[in-house]
Amino acid sequence: MAPITLEEMDSIKLMNRIDSKYVTNEATLERILESAAAAGYRVLESGGQRKSPYDSVYFDTPELKMFYLHHNRRLVRQKVRTRSYVNSGDSFLEIKRKNNHGRTSKKRIGIEPFEMMEFSGNPEACAYLAKHSWFTVEDIRPVLETRFTRITLVNPALTERLTIDTQLAFRNFRTGHKTDLQDAVIIELKQDGRAASQMKGILLDLRVKPLRVSKYCIAVTLTDPVAKTGRFKVKVRAIEKIIGNHLTTI
Repeated sequence: MAPITLEEMDSIKLMNRIDSKYVTNEATLERILESAAAAGYRVLESGGQRKSPYDSVYFDTPELKMFYLHHNRRLVRQKVRTRSYVNSGDSFLEIKRKNNHGRTSKKRIGIEPFEMMEFSGNPEACAYLAKHSWFTVEDIRPVLETRFTRITLVNPALTERLTIDTQLAFRNFRTGHKTDLQDAVIIELKQDGRAASQMKGILLDLRVKPLRVSKYCIAVTLTDPVAKTGRFKVKVRAIEKIIGNHLTTI
């Protein structure tokens, strides 16, 4: 695929955005990439790299309030995480918010890499959290680490972006348990709601169906035997069916 730079990516504004998530496996991903290349999709290239490792730490209250807001189907909810973009070395505190219309917004502020697990000594980050979320730094603690590798594609018309996450692995700080999603692939399609989607056609042809999943919620379901996870166990079973194997935890 031809490359697209981060600067070009930042210039693409999807003002009337629709987000859709899909789960598939690596064998099907090869066919998706072949079809995308034939359709003229471009791949994000940064520092000569087309695969970008991500390391994220999710924060929550001792009672897992953010997890249970999602589990209990609250439309208005938040997630708080720190994220390191491994190739560039950039790290951020990020606050994701979903409103009652299903729209997701993300705000972030830069932090130092050593603050991924503990940023209470950073007054700017603490003030940013208090301003843009329902929580203060005293309310939350690190709960879970996620690691994955991401590929990002853009269609020729610059009306949709596709993030493809592979090699997903999780570590729960509360329980000490670890797990991974084997060869599962999580795809998120962000498209301009006014434009036709080439990628939806590709996914339909390959029988890849939408499946709304949260990495944080799936990871807690797999690694916390005490948490109430009934709603998300259905998602875990769906992923196991897609990869043709049981997911295990150590």
